[in-house]
Amino acid sequence: MITRQRLAAGVCALLAALTAGIAFPTGAVADETAEQAAPKVELVLDVSGSMRARDIDGGSRMSAAKQAFNEVLDATPEEVQLGIRTLGANYRGNDRKTGCKDTAQLYPVGTLDRTEAKTAVATLTPTGWTPIGPALLKAADDLDGGNGTRRIVLISDGEDTCQPLDPCEVAREIAAKGIGLTIDTLGLVPDAKTRDQLSCIADATGGTYTSIQHKEELTDRVGQLVERAADPVVTPVAVEGATACTSAPTLKSGLYTDREEFGQHRYYRVDVKPGQELRASVSVAADREVNPDYGVLLRAVTVHGREIVRGEAAGNGRTDVISTGLRYPKAESDDENAPAETVCLQVSNSFSAASGVKTTPGMPVELTVDVVDGPDQASDVASFGLGRGWWLLGALVLTGFLAGVLWGWVSRLRIAVWRTN
Repeated sequence: MITRQRLAAGVCALLAALTAGIAFPTGAVADETAEQAAPKVELVLDVSGSMRARDIDGGSRMSAAKQAFNEVLDATPEEVQLGIRTLGANYRGNDRKTGCKDTAQLYPVGTLDRTEAKTAVATLTPTGWTPIGPALLKAADDLDGGNGTRRIVLISDGEDTCQPLDPCEVAREIAAKGIGLTIDTLGLVPDAKTRDQLSCIADATGGTYTSIQHKEELTDRVGQLVERAADPVVTPVAVEGATACTSAPTLKSGLYTDREEFGQHRYYRVDVKPGQELRASVSVAADREVNPDYGVLLRAVTVHGREIVRGEAAGNGRTDVISTGLRYPKAESDDENAPAETVCLQVSNSFSAASGVKTTPGMPVELTVDVVDGPDQASDVASFGLGRGWWLLGALVLTGFLAGVLWGWVSRLRIAVWRTN
């Protein structure tokens, strides 16, 4: 007699076999992705005496930094090798020469022990000078070696106090070495001079500057920068957009960077053949203090200015990057020799500078262009939003169908057995 338990076991075994056979077909190719060097990040924290100031959400700047570090350490991706360096954390005296040497590695760059790193951060007390230049030089040495992504995240609330070693010149020297090291800077409740210096440091290496007024902003931004280091490295190509479509540069599929001034329009040209689809996206970074309520617009227009399609996004000051995108499928043509259509991409923004903030150079723009086979091509399953995972949906549908048929057969068999008994 066929028992209920045996029936259930048979069904489960058969479904498992069917699923395995569908999801992992014989001869499946193993992941051939080449192993890449681990990304490295060093957080460089200003622990000078001014970090005692209590002007960030009712608490001290040092308290906000410690909270941000604890949360970021918890969320750091496993593949990221992270270290922490301090400046102004140890020397309490007034001797300038000694104070300008006060930078030390609090936690070495490597596999992260979250408990150990948090314990080290908890011991910090605002103490001395602000030797930003020397700290950047040491941090670059800390990240030396390997060919993975390397990033310094500098958090400071004041100008370097160890001139004439200009930290902007230090950043330029690091960039000139061609070692692919990016420095991002964050200013805690910065004044104009601090903002200018930190912006200069970031600009020298292609990094970003962010003004911080609240604890939440600090935690979010440091976390974003650490996670960004784990992203696959794609080297963008510098391009200069034009003020009109007729004089715009022609772009192929790829990642591009440019700068756009407040309220400016930038044009780029892309050739799209019949049967192809243009996919484009743009991100504009507010690398300085801006007024709230802003937007970015990406339009695809003809060479005569007629709008084809647009993408737009708005912000309210809670993020320093705003992005949007669009898609334009070019219909097939019966004429095999039909020429490509020139599409003009127009990027514009509605940012406005806060009082006393410089409007030049323009804000960083990142433009992604991809021209692929259009959605009417049988091979382009991705156009339906399924991407390379289409087989999984097919496997689930087929498995569900077979499970339904099998369950119906088993149910009929159970009834037959019951009747005979």
